[in-house]
Amino acid sequence: MTDFDIIVLGGGSGSQVATAAAEEGLEAVVVEPGPLGGACVTRGCVPSKALIHRADVLEEIRGAERFGIDAAVRGIDYAAITDAIHDTVYEKADAQAESLEENEHVTLYRGAGRFLDDETVLVEREDDEDVEIRGKTIVVAVGSRPVEPPIDGLEAVDYYTSDDVLYLDDPPESLLVVGGGYIGAEMGYFFDAVGTAVTMVGRSDRLLPREDEAASEAVTDALAERFDVHAGHEVTAVSERDGGIAAVVESDDETIELTADALLLATGRRPNTDTLDLENAGIDTDDGGAVDVDEFCKTSADGVWALGDVIGAQPYKHAADYEARCVTVNVLEDTQQAVDYDAVPHAVFTRPRVASVGRTEEELAEEGLEYEAATVSYDAAPLGLLLESDGFVKVLAEPDGGEILGCHVVGPEAPTLIQEVVVAMERAGGRVDDVVAAVHVHPALSEVILAAFDELSTRPYSTAPDWRDVGE
Repeated sequence: MTDFDIIVLGGGSGSQVATAAAEEGLEAVVVEPGPLGGACVTRGCVPSKALIHRADVLEEIRGAERFGIDAAVRGIDYAAITDAIHDTVYEKADAQAESLEENEHVTLYRGAGRFLDDETVLVEREDDEDVEIRGKTIVVAVGSRPVEPPIDGLEAVDYYTSDDVLYLDDPPESLLVVGGGYIGAEMGYFFDAVGTAVTMVGRSDRLLPREDEAASEAVTDALAERFDVHAGHEVTAVSERDGGIAAVVESDDETIELTADALLLATGRRPNTDTLDLENAGIDTDDGGAVDVDEFCKTSADGVWALGDVIGAQPYKHAADYEARCVTVNVLEDTQQAVDYDAVPHAVFTRPRVASVGRTEEELAEEGLEYEAATVSYDAAPLGLLLESDGFVKVLAEPDGGEILGCHVVGPEAPTLIQEVVVAMERAGGRVDDVVAAVHVHPALSEVILAAFDELSTRPYSTAPDWRDVGE
């Protein structure tokens, strides 16, 4: 039995707690069976966005003619793309492991841990003897894995998930994507851009159903122009046919059959808690396996905390990093820092891009809250007009230029544009006028944010005529 001050189960965002403890001279251990950095680094957001960047380059070249530029795509070395991305992200994971191993106050165990009691963990190592470790403080941050939905015949066919579709040697000629959430939408966009014939099936009536309805409808319409989208449908059965896949797809009023060379399941993720023996530590979970935590990320077991995908609050790496910062404060300092998700943004890297923070209009209406909404198109700003984009910014706020309740951006650079709204919301009672009062660079896309907030401001920033009427 080896004693540590802090045990961290998971080598992703949770490892930040271990390194922070080490800086305080405490002895920490990180238990991780796979690459360091969590799913994000090697099989999630980093490699997928690297692929999407290549898709964006292809789309820019193909659309260059509308700007008077003669350009064409003469070929795609797909294997070179995926090999380069694979090497880069795994080098990053190796570097993170090396950094932990070089820290004299951090021990890295390569293996899977499970609870023996609320202070004791058994680490089952593939290449070495199992070890028992004990700590007064334990952080559960083992991440999540793709969901395999209950589809008849699924066990008898080959399929991809987001874990293994990123590093193919060649793209399939045709691909059936099951799932209309952010993973499905992003992968559908990427594979379409590299020449795959994509078909997407989503259970909800529109793609990205958790987004504000205006953003969701914009993405649904845009992707439906690129490839076949069957929203409001569900895949109920699959089978092999002619070396590919045949799928039975049902909706309320029809049953159809779809075929493709390959199948991608993008139907969500589930927390990796089912092998931890959480009951031995008295750690409660919900029906989906997510760990129950309070506002400080503390579990039902004394001295045990949880963060990241295992708590299911915000399934994004930046949210897990934020939770890790809060947990670090809570386990190392006398004060306690609650997690507040009101101003935690997220983005979907489709074409168009989507970025959101705060609540949707549907959520506000459901809660019966009084609010005002304003939506402006990208061409409300000079640079947006020149980009010829169909994007828009939607702002939700309390009446009379009051507190910002939400913002949703659809279009180029949306994940970047949303950030100034996040900063404004992070301020106590961040208001519409806080955004309008700031001087914005001209001409820059950030003026689209200004124009949207200006619609709801009590002291409008500009009295100039509309740029779309008079130009610059």
